[in-house]
Amino acid sequence: MNMRNVLSTNRIFFKLSVLKSARLHTVRPTATASVVEKASDSKFAQYTPGTAFLFPGQGAQTVGMAKDVVEEVAAARDLFDQASEILGYDLLKLCVEGPKEKLDSTVISQPAIYVASLAALEKLRQTEGEEAVQAADVTAGLSLGEYTALTFAGALKFEDGVRLVKIRGESMQAAADARPSAMVSVIGLSAEKVEELCEAANKEVGADDGVRIANFLCNGNYAVSGGLPGCEAVERLAKPNFKARMTVRLAVAGAFHTAYMKPAEEKLREALASTEIVVPRIPVVSNVDAQPHSDPEVIKDILARQLTSPVQWEKSMMTMLEKGLQSSYEIGPNKVIAGIVKRIDKKHSVTNIQV
Repeated sequence: MNMRNVLSTNRIFFKLSVLKSARLHTVRPTATASVVEKASDSKFAQYTPGTAFLFPGQGAQTVGMAKDVVEEVAAARDLFDQASEILGYDLLKLCVEGPKEKLDSTVISQPAIYVASLAALEKLRQTEGEEAVQAADVTAGLSLGEYTALTFAGALKFEDGVRLVKIRGESMQAAADARPSAMVSVIGLSAEKVEELCEAANKEVGADDGVRIANFLCNGNYAVSGGLPGCEAVERLAKPNFKARMTVRLAVAGAFHTAYMKPAEEKLREALASTEIVVPRIPVVSNVDAQPHSDPEVIKDILARQLTSPVQWEKSMMTMLEKGLQSSYEIGPNKVIAGIVKRIDKKHSVTNIQV
């Protein structure tokens, strides 16, 4: 994305989602990845959500985040100290002082969002008590935020989470550097129309440069990923041929959530194999298939596949809402998720716990 203030994926989605637009018929994404069913993975099959804790992903970071929370909440400061020791650099300093270009990088922003979001959780615990924290009976995170959700649900230790998101960020950056690619946000079209737009763009470029929807965020707001020629074709065709309101080239390293990230998936899978993950205490809704999982090996497989699979955020939220979800807390920097959720259901109650 060519913008004076370089913004990462989800922040752009938030800013554009609050713009007024004509209401579109919601098309539920159907291209959900299948997951092998196992008897050991059925604990949360019939979950009934009441209160959800939702954690943001890459793009929610901003210079200055966490400054106040570490001064007010000792447990939050401890998280940053532990993370810095594992990472080998001062994560808190980068969050508070920047520079912005470094904080926005895939390698730094992923650990930063992970730790800052858990610091926000400690803020909630201190200000409203443990009862408020325990009120959540389901959790989910947008892409990277799924690691935060798993940590909150007790499936992943904090220290292991820091190591995993470090490897995740480094691997995704390396995969992007190895093969030029991009992402484009398409605003003002239904999912069906964006699928048609991708088909039209793919007819103009070679198979290796094709595109597909990578992020199903909310009605009228979908991100397309793929080769540079394919992304350029999307930008060229979107407004005149498909009546999109606009397209925005996203300031990300490359085509996240597509086959371009296959080398990163393989690297992450190796790290996950040696990481302990246990059964979550509450359902954690997956980005890959919009379902919660309880088998640790299935969770590991899903976390690896997440890098090359579309983010099914819209379907995740709609499923929870249809099951009776009453309220949500967005926990972490910025208000990225709140803007998206309000586009899905403007009446849904979302409380922000920011840092």
